[in-house]
Amino acid sequence: MGNNVSTKGRWTVAICGIIMMVLLGTVYGWSVFKKPLMESHGWTGPQVGMAFTIAIFCIGLSAAFGGKFVDKAGARKVATIAAILFGIGTLLTGLADSIGNLWLIYLGYGLIAGVGNGLGYVTPIAVLVRWFP
Repeated sequence: MGNNVSTKGRWTVAICGIIMMVLLGTVYGWSVFKKPLMESHGWTGPQVGMAFTIAIFCIGLSAAFGGKFVDKAGARKVATIAAILFGIGTLLTGLADSIGNLWLIYLGYGLIAGVGNGLGYVTPIAVLVRWFP
């Protein structure tokens, strides 16, 4: 390999990358929560759907800048930040549901979890292209 990356353990890295992608894919399950949120809080479909729209926007935006961040800060640091953001965003979304605060869902699920998800997506890709040129 021309870029001096050791191939030892690369399949472990690949499997971890796949697991990370599958877990981050849970963001696309928002439709499962849409109807229960509408019924329990009296929110409209567009109001609840806006959380997913914000999340997808933030995923795209943070992924666009995330690759350079991985190069600069390192994959482990970015993956850790991504996991923390995604976790905090998910917990905040649960809290928002329990108190019936739609704006908190926008913040937790849309913004915080969305940014964490975007950073999380680019991390395995940036790593795997080095391990599997």
